Amino acid sequence: MRPPRDPAPAWLARFTRAERSIHHVTGLLMLACLATAALLYFPALSTVVGRRELVKTVHVWCGFALPVPIVLGLLSRAFRADLGRLNRFTPHDWEWLKRRDRRAVRGGRGVLPVGKFNAGQKLNAAFTAGAILVMLGTGELLTFPDPWPDRWRTGATFVHDWLFLVILVVTAGHLWEAMRDRGALTGMLTGRVDRDWAVRHHAGWADAEEAEVDTVQGEPDETPDEGRPEFAKRRPGIS
Repeated sequence: MRPPRDPAPAWLARFTRAERSIHHVTGLLMLACLATAALLYFPALSTVVGRRELVKTVHVWCGFALPVPIVLGLLSRAFRADLGRLNRFTPHDWEWLKRRDRRAVRGGRGVLPVGKFNAGQKLNAAFTAGAILVMLGTGELLTFPDPWPDRWRTGATFVHDWLFLVILVVTAGHLWEAMRDRGALTGMLTGRVDRDWAVRHHAGWADAEEAEVDTVQGEPDETPDEGRPEFAKRRPGIS
C-alpha cells in the first residue's frame, strides 16, 4: 500500500534570509539616496533643511554603497538562482504584459504558468540594476571631477538629475504595488507566502515548489501499473 500523501502546505518558502537582507539593505540605501537627492535638487526642501554639505556627504556615501549588498549577495546560492530567473524573459512574460487581469487562477481559461517572478518584477529588476550602474558612473564624475573634461561633467549632471526623477517615479510605483499586494509584501518580510496567493499569481512556481516537496517527502511516482515490474509478472486475465 502507498503511504498517505501529506496535505498541501498552507505556506510556501519564497525568499531566504540572505535574499531578504539584500533587498532590505538595498532598498534603504536607495531611499536614503532619493531623500538626500530631493533635498539637494529641490530648492524649497534645501532651504528648509539646510546643512547642504552634510546632506551631500550622506548622499555620496549611500550612493557608492548601493552595489555592495548585491555584490555580497552573490555568495548566496539562492540569490544567484533568483538572478538567473530574473534574467530570463519567456513567451509567458510577454503574454502576462498584454493581459489586463494578470492573476493566474488554476483551472481558469488561459492559465499562464507564471514563474517565481512575473514580467513586471523582471523589468523592474533590470531597470534598477541599470539605474544603479548609471547613477554610480555619473556620480563618480561629479564627485571626482578633476580628471574629466567639462563636457563630460555637464553630461553627467544632466543624466544624473533626470534619472533621479525617473527613479523617484519608479520607486513610488514599486512601493504602491507592494502595499496593494499583501501576499508579495508578506513574502519579502517573512520569507514565505500563502499557497493560495502563490497559485493565483505564480502558478508555475507554486507547482514547481509542490513537486519539490513531494520529491523530498519520498512520494512514489504515478507510473501506471503497466509499467511496473510486479504488473508484468501477473498472468493475463487476472486483475
